[in-house]
Amino acid sequence: MSTFAKRERLLLADLLEAEGPEAPTLCEGWLTRDLAAHVVVRERRPDAAGGLLIKQLAPRLERVQAEFAAKPYEELIQLIRTGPPRFSPFQLKQVDEMSNTVEFYVHTEDVRRARPDWTPRELDQVFQDALWSRLERTARLVGRNVPTGLVLRRPDGQTAVAHRGTPVVTATGEPSELLLFTMGRQSTAKVELDGDEDAIAKLHEAKQLGI
Repeated sequence: MSTFAKRERLLLADLLEAEGPEAPTLCEGWLTRDLAAHVVVRERRPDAAGGLLIKQLAPRLERVQAEFAAKPYEELIQLIRTGPPRFSPFQLKQVDEMSNTVEFYVHTEDVRRARPDWTPRELDQVFQDALWSRLERTARLVGRNVPTGLVLRRPDGQTAVAHRGTPVVTATGEPSELLLFTMGRQSTAKVELDGDEDAIAKLHEAKQLGI
């Protein structure tokens, strides 16, 4: 049975191929070519990918990613489709699911929602539950630096605290939309915000959301 990560990987590869190398994305400063290079480097160049989390390594990551972005676009798409190299930890199903399901879903939406005519994907409840499970585990991490209290709530009432503080803003939406909101895609995430108006405005503009 195909895993969520594998499914989202193929959807992302197909979408990148269809849009071409010069299409816009929600990632500031990145076209689809840059996004494709990011995905490939993250999986295939662990010596550089550390720059995603360690500030001192960021210049090396930028250099390596620029090198990959200069490769033929079709080659990048094929590398995404075929997945990580043989001895990569991403080859392990559990690691792939934990590390790539959210990664590929978010980046697929980065491409889809950069288009003026985009509409939300219809996601089945099993996938929504899987995204919620990951969001519950990472909520405190992605919301650690937001400027106000933040509670995430599903339509069925389940909640997760992303940041303790006052005033409190409650974001309500499907897990897929809450995930995009907490990953810094506030401008396109379909969530309802309830709370102090000034706090809501700060959340909309916050650059601290996400990892």
